[in-house]
Amino acid sequence: MDIRHLQYFVEVAKHKSFTKASQALYVTQPTISKMVRNLEEEMGIVLFERIGKQVALTDAGAVLLPEAQAMVASFGQMTSHMDDLTGLRKGRIRIGLPPMVGSSFFPGVLGQFRSRYPGIALQLFEYGAKKVEAAVESGELDIGVVLLPTHEDIFDYYPIAKQRLMLVVHAEHPLAAKPEAALHELKDEPFLLFREDFALHDRIIAECRRAGYEPNVLYKSSQWDFIGEMAAAGLGIALLPELICAELDTERTRSVPLAEVIPWHPAMIWRRNRYIPLAAREWIRFTQSVLKPD
Repeated sequence: MDIRHLQYFVEVAKHKSFTKASQALYVTQPTISKMVRNLEEEMGIVLFERIGKQVALTDAGAVLLPEAQAMVASFGQMTSHMDDLTGLRKGRIRIGLPPMVGSSFFPGVLGQFRSRYPGIALQLFEYGAKKVEAAVESGELDIGVVLLPTHEDIFDYYPIAKQRLMLVVHAEHPLAAKPEAALHELKDEPFLLFREDFALHDRIIAECRRAGYEPNVLYKSSQWDFIGEMAAAGLGIALLPELICAELDTERTRSVPLAEVIPWHPAMIWRRNRYIPLAAREWIRFTQSVLKPD
């Protein structure tokens, strides 16, 4: 048995599928199937029950899983420590970026970091801020970007921008020409929101409730540009950060300041009181010197 047997076993258990595990690990499905079969033969137990295209842990598999997870995590930490010894000549950083933040702040930063440290692999995961936060807490990601406030007892962080949300409407909307709009004026409007795994989803609904109503949500998306296009077509209204509003078609949309301040403060987070690999620490230092809040 080697560590790969356990890594493959843990990944199959996580995804409940040999196919999805192979995609996540970038290895062929027959390789994973063989590794798991070898592990079963070596231990003299059956780890998975095959149910159609999915698999489920047997009783023996359920007993082994937490032990295997602990050993895989320990091996990963050992590997991270060894990477430190290479002086940043190699390494891996797993970074979670919400789509809106990733497209606005990071293309140039990623290019600069890659040029300086070509041996460090940057693995990018595009999630909503809530999922990013959970993945950093669990150790699935090393670093991520979320919206403040965050759990300061769990994470260290630094802000990368300090902006507010704006109302986005189509150019002929009755509110388009106003110097500002109040949330209560949006009571009867169809809202275009981000999906539930985005922090702005909950924040906007909470602000509407504070204004005395439940928003009428017409559509939810993970893509800010699609939300902007929907607003430009007159299908609904959106609340988007100032930075994103500057990217919208000004002939078809208007960005109106809100009377209420709804902050949009994205921040880089990492787990407090946990070993941070040297490559990830350098990413934090490098980006903090480049990304400064407005």
